[in-house]
Amino acid sequence: MPNAPYELCLEKIYNLGRFGIKLELDTILNILSQLNTPQDNYSMIHVAGTNGKGSTATCIASILRAAGFKTGIYTSPHLVRFNERICVNGQQISDADVVSAYEAVDAADNGLRPATFFEIVTAMAFYHFAREKVEWAIIETGMGGRFDATNIITPQVSVITNLSIEHAEYLGHTIRDIAREKGGIIKSGVPAVTAVSQPSGIDRLSKIAKDQGAALYRFKKEFSIRKTPGQATYNYKGIYQNFKGLTKPLSGEHQRENLSLALAAVELVFEQNQITDPRYKLTQEVVHKGLAQVNWPGRLEKIMDRPLVILDGAHNFKACVLLGKYLNQTLGDKKLTLVIGILDDKPYEAMLAQLLPRAQRVIVTKAKINRSIEPAILTAAIKKIFKGDLQVIEDVKNAVSHAISTSYDDDAICISGSLYVAGEAKEKFDMDFIN
Repeated sequence: MPNAPYELCLEKIYNLGRFGIKLELDTILNILSQLNTPQDNYSMIHVAGTNGKGSTATCIASILRAAGFKTGIYTSPHLVRFNERICVNGQQISDADVVSAYEAVDAADNGLRPATFFEIVTAMAFYHFAREKVEWAIIETGMGGRFDATNIITPQVSVITNLSIEHAEYLGHTIRDIAREKGGIIKSGVPAVTAVSQPSGIDRLSKIAKDQGAALYRFKKEFSIRKTPGQATYNYKGIYQNFKGLTKPLSGEHQRENLSLALAAVELVFEQNQITDPRYKLTQEVVHKGLAQVNWPGRLEKIMDRPLVILDGAHNFKACVLLGKYLNQTLGDKKLTLVIGILDDKPYEAMLAQLLPRAQRVIVTKAKINRSIEPAILTAAIKKIFKGDLQVIEDVKNAVSHAISTSYDDDAICISGSLYVAGEAKEKFDMDFIN
């Protein structure tokens, strides 16, 4: 039976989307002030970047949990349920707590303009973490960093994963511009770790860090990770410590970078706190235990074996480059069906160019969100470079069902192009499992 207060609450939250994106922090600061600044009640790590934010944040949270700390994590978007965005010790916020958090935040939303969807949800996360008395909260930015609603916090470590051009109308048209926005999460005296590799991006981040008096640690410079020779494990060489024989918790070689960033961030946290609190002892056992409990659905997630079904929410050009490389390296001679739907603010032609060469069949679909590209537009772009079997099935769940029912056991299916497409597909598989 539907939870009426919860459903009504979600309806109100989703309706806030009409206010769009507002790049300023006064509104959320006012809300949090009315709530007695809940974000001041726990320690935080702030994670920004183009890709890999959620994977990195999840690894950090898992290691902190394994060390015995009550840990919250705030990520976006969700795949299937709104509650996925706000978790404590691996458990999603309950429906009842969603309602109570929303009611508290909504009552505090009395500033000069109504808060946006993301501002409200961010405030809900901070409020819930305080009520749950978490010791650590891992906070993922929504978009950018400098004016992102999450950027009212002072973390113990800032993490910037990588950079590519995205949301150019808000963040700028060059890597240097993007670095300025993402680098806005670097705070005075707070160390930062990054996997940014472009010279213009590093130059900008280095200047921001210098101006803030913040140490900046770089992937492949101050810390790195390498495959163990002849084995399926990895060795991490860190800022203060080294760890051997690590099992990468998520698929894809690009996850080495995210894992390395997570370990570097955790190293810095433990180094800062070990003198005053004996619990901050980062051991091989803690790291292994933390990585073993990492769960981040919808990212190179294997859903079925026969046929092989891979779910990946690759939603921008760089993510599609990585997905295309993964498919080429792992599928062998399997016939691939690509089920794809993309949002209208993405470089869909460039994304398609990375994924189509490996496919023998393409099924174009459309997530229910109103930002989805119309299938006719995607189809026209696909026909320019793809000569194989091409179909259109607008409903994501129907598209996935058709792909599976018309594939052989030795075939492969990849569902991708958008986290929203991945989410609708994930919901289908979850329901199939329940039924």
